[in-house]
Amino acid sequence: MSEPFEPKITAFVCTYCTYAGADLAGTSRLKYAPNVRIIRLPCTGRISPMFILKALQKGADGILISGCHPGDCHFTHGNYHARRRWMVFRALLSFTGIPEERIKYSWISAAEGLKFADLINNITEDIRKLGPFDQYHKLIEETQAQASL
Repeated sequence: MSEPFEPKITAFVCTYCTYAGADLAGTSRLKYAPNVRIIRLPCTGRISPMFILKALQKGADGILISGCHPGDCHFTHGNYHARRRWMVFRALLSFTGIPEERIKYSWISAAEGLKFADLINNITEDIRKLGPFDQYHKLIEETQAQASL
């Protein structure tokens, strides 16, 4: 008998807004799915697309990128950089065959603990419906098999 699929979600979050919102959710004792692993960064503008690809390669089934609302960035315009980078990265995702639905982008402020909890629960359910992300593992196995020939 197999166990139900529990998705692994990696969240790259801004330390000033979304991480503070996650902290508020915790201190407010709001319940949300335990499937998320948070990686706190100074600003979403510093998130490289390689972070996302590496997380998927290492076993993440879904990715969340979340930062300050537009106009609230502590580094003035880092979230605008992140949004522009995301728009370009989406095209790369479709080129590589990685389903865009596995990566979510949101804005959450430090005062939105409830929004953070709801977002995590919704993402967990969405990724659970998509099933495990194993495309990367198949690609690595195929590449290694071809290299050994």
